[in-house]
Amino acid sequence: VAAVTPRKGQHRLVEALAAVADLPWSCVCVGGLAQDPEYADRLRSLIARHGLQERLVFAGPRAGADLDATYAAADLMVLTSYAETYGMAVTEALARGIPVLATDVGGLPEAVGRAPDGGVPGILVPPEDPVALAAELRGWFGEPDVRRRLKAAARGRRAALNGWASTAQSLAGVLHRLPGEPRRAA
Repeated sequence: VAAVTPRKGQHRLVEALAAVADLPWSCVCVGGLAQDPEYADRLRSLIARHGLQERLVFAGPRAGADLDATYAAADLMVLTSYAETYGMAVTEALARGIPVLATDVGGLPEAVGRAPDGGVPGILVPPEDPVALAAELRGWFGEPDVRRRLKAAARGRRAALNGWASTAQSLAGVLHRLPGEPRRAA
């Protein structure tokens, strides 16, 4: 779940999935395609070059019940960004008990976090390493113990996440403490 832009690094995901094409998988990428149409076209060409058109689909943006259904059908959330300030899609996946495979950038390690029992609900890989991403995907698909461990940790992490009401209340408290008049820049 991410806008289809170079910053989100979907080309690395395509390359990694091509490296594990011998395994049974399917991938639905949810996110806007209009921000960088040329990049979206390059991704489609890359997908075709690897013969993955039937297995890797760019579904466009989804919201509400459609997005919920997409998450409900997912076993793993993969985010291959070059930069993230926090990783809202990661916490959305974890809130649904879905493990995460993501690049180790920006706020993603914080978003992945840990379950209350110390379990890690995801795997972080270097941002410029599609080989490491492919290796972790191969481990995910090929090792049932890895899947069970990560899914259990994701369910635990879900219980530790604050809901939207708590987050909104916390943000309102911070905003309330700000001065009433904006300061002038020097």
